[in-house]
Amino acid sequence: MSDAAILARLGALLPPARLRTDADTLASHGRDWTRLYQPDPLAVAFPESVAEVQALVAIANDTACPLVPSGGRTGLSGGAVAKSRELVLSFERMNRILGFDAVDRSVTAEPGVILETLQDYAREHGLQYPVDFAARGSAQLGGTIATNAGGIKVIRWGMTRDWVSGLKVVTGRGELLDLNRGLVKNNTGYDLRQLFIGSEGTLGLIVEATVRLAEAPQAPAVMVLGLPDLEAIMSAFERLRAALRLTAFECFSAQALSYVTAHGQPRPFETETPWYALAEYDAAEERDTEAAMAAFETLAEDGIVLDGVLSQSDSQWRALWRLREDITESIAHRLPYKNDVSVRVARVPEFLRAMDELFAREYPDFEVIWFGHVGDGNLHISVLQPPEMARADFVAACEQVSEHLFATLAALGGSISAEHGVGLVKKPYLSYSRDPAEISYLRAIRAAFDPNGILNPGKLFDPA
Repeated sequence: MSDAAILARLGALLPPARLRTDADTLASHGRDWTRLYQPDPLAVAFPESVAEVQALVAIANDTACPLVPSGGRTGLSGGAVAKSRELVLSFERMNRILGFDAVDRSVTAEPGVILETLQDYAREHGLQYPVDFAARGSAQLGGTIATNAGGIKVIRWGMTRDWVSGLKVVTGRGELLDLNRGLVKNNTGYDLRQLFIGSEGTLGLIVEATVRLAEAPQAPAVMVLGLPDLEAIMSAFERLRAALRLTAFECFSAQALSYVTAHGQPRPFETETPWYALAEYDAAEERDTEAAMAAFETLAEDGIVLDGVLSQSDSQWRALWRLREDITESIAHRLPYKNDVSVRVARVPEFLRAMDELFAREYPDFEVIWFGHVGDGNLHISVLQPPEMARADFVAACEQVSEHLFATLAALGGSISAEHGVGLVKKPYLSYSRDPAEISYLRAIRAAFDPNGILNPGKLFDPA
């Protein structure tokens, strides 16, 4: 069917204000944070109800018009990119919090609710939604569920899938499924809810979610440590994990810190070190602070830590977190090529050493920025584009090295994508993390829920 005919069908369902074809909307809603692909969607639809979502899926099936679900578009794998005349389905108007259950400690919300809005709502009720990351101000709940977002608190609170107790989804067939209904125990066969968490919009469209809440942290505190080498990172982690109730343990390189300080944040202390670690821990009682001081002093005496600072106030706690959370924003102007990977925590030192050698050999003229969630084995690698180098040449060089990177990950039993999914960016490398038998089952599952292949086509893997 022609573009004009498809738009006519869509125009009969949605008013012009909620079916946009202007260049700015197409550009903004047709891409995500990868910035590797030229967006070219047919249109952007803004449904306001489940019925409208189902109607859009019906039109897509009738007209063979593919759909790309769109949330906050903060992903880094091209999962929300529309580059082949797809209809983008934006959930930003389905942004209501529908209910709070104090007994269950749960919230039911539409998919367009911003993560920070949900976190603030939980705090108003004396609780927390513990999934957290730097893009909290723009990421949407539905997108975080569709990618099984992780973030900075995984070592204490786990991934998004650990907090989703119910989902309503519209499948590629147009059927509305009500999955698990907020139950804690539901042992009645396959848990379809878990299939949709992390499915990247390839099985169905999340139209409502019920998420559990946890007790709010009483007095979180942070220490930032200056470390002499890679080995010291894991030594510090092991000792602090034994001494404190850690909620996060992050690391970043001296190069990463240099961009953050150039971006306006003050250094945590005068001593310059090759590596830095940020540890967040509970400090509700005086003994927690005493344990933190004792652990820091022991690390310093043993030469594992060269310098450091412990937060003394809420404002300092927030300022120290900025050193880690501002890294992505501070290097954005250099158009980095990013990789988000993971290994088992015990293999982090081995992986770091192997990657350090690989990048020194393969990227001698490129600047590589390291940071990550060491406490859960998730590392972020950002290669900065030289100003004088053509974008296509830079991306091609990075993709060549990615082959070596993913081969090393495979040998270590790691994952090519820890948080951001597969999308378009990681699709050519899926076999490094999934064997052929697994991929065949993934294809069969996808075909069952979306037989016509209209949902986010080209993502995760190509049609067989």
